[in-house]
Parts: sequence; C-alpha cells; structure tokens
Amino acid sequence: MCFSATASFVAGGALSAAGVLTATKAKTKKELPFAMVPLLFGIQQLAEGFVWVSLSSHAATLNLVATYIFSLFAFVVWPIYVPFAVGLLETVQWRKKAIYVFQAAGLAVGVYLLYSHTLSLVTSEIVSKHVVYNNSHFYGLTVMLLYFGATIVSCLFSSKRIINVFGVLAFLFALIAYWFYTSAFVSVWCFFAAVLSLIVYWYFRSDSAGSLPGRNGA
Repeated sequence: MCFSATASFVAGGALSAAGVLTATKAKTKKELPFAMVPLLFGIQQLAEGFVWVSLSSHAATLNLVATYIFSLFAFVVWPIYVPFAVGLLETVQWRKKAIYVFQAAGLAVGVYLLYSHTLSLVTSEIVSKHVVYNNSHFYGLTVMLLYFGATIVSCLFSSKRIINVFGVLAFLFALIAYWFYTSAFVSVWCFFAAVLSLIVYWYFRSDSAGSLPGRNGA
C-alpha cells in the first residue's frame, strides 16, 4: 500500500490469500487468468512493502529489485494482462473483437514501457508519506491514453456486469488518486485497484460466473 510497509504487507498477504482461493474456483483454462488477478495484485503489494523497507533501511539492492518488480507490474503487466483476461471470458463476438483492439493497445504500450525501463533508471522515494516512482518515459499523454484504454475501457466492453463495475470503479479511483495524490498517483491507484480486485472473487461467487460455458453454477 502507499502509506506504510505494514499496510503493504497486510494488503499483499490478504490479496495473495484471496487470489489463491479465487484461482481454485476457476473451472476452465479461460477463467484462470482472470481468477489470478487478486494474487498478482497481492504480489505487487508485497513488492511495495519491500520498497518501503528498502527506503527506510537504505538497502540499495533491495530497493532496486523491489522497485522494478512493482514498476513492471504497474506499467507492463497490467495493460497487457487485463484485456487478455477479460477477453478470454467474453462470448459475444463483437465485444470480444473490441476488447482485442484494447489488447493490441495494451501490448503496444506495455512493450514500450518495458523498453522504457531500460532507457533510464526507475527510482522510488518517499514523498509526503507516499511512495513515488520516477521515470521520465512513463507519463506521456499517448502512453497514458493507451494504458487507461487497455486497463479500464476494455472492462466496459465486457458483457459481464461485475467486470463493468470494476472498470467504472477503477476509473473513479484513478480520478481520486490523481486529484489528491498526484505525485504518488501510481502507488495510490495501484492500491485502489488491488482492493478492487477482490471483485474478482465476487465474480466467481456470482451467477455471472455460473453462466459461463463449462460452469455448472455459481
């Protein structure tokens, strides 16, 4: 989380546990990537816990490793992974094709942001009790539009209502994070999104999951 090492480790542990439980509820291979979302967010939050520890203990190697793990999740994994996982669940062809457009956008921005990690060093620092991640290539307008298209707008094209809800809430929390925590936007929004990922567990407990091909009920 963006406020302390303890909060990050607690959030990461809880999400990881919920993610393992959710993954066991996946009944088809197509469901598994979506079911793993809370687990992946849990790993990311645990990484940020180690960012906090490294900054407070001045452990340079730990800071570099933890910063890059968190940053690669935030900037590379999610724009590629979200439309991929959502698209696998989609059964309406025109919606699937639309999601694939955002998949292409996510792949493009994810590859660029992966490359950007090699162009200049990604650093982390504590500013006003929040972790701030710095890299001069992350925040261009085109990059951010493609990023939010892949991670948020793709969810709005899903025929699954709970996934729509996730997309809407992720957008609202992005606005809140930017408005109140501009410099620490990445850390704060990733925490909000991590908490929202518990909706995935709700999805697998709901009738919407039960209606998927290959499922026998919620």
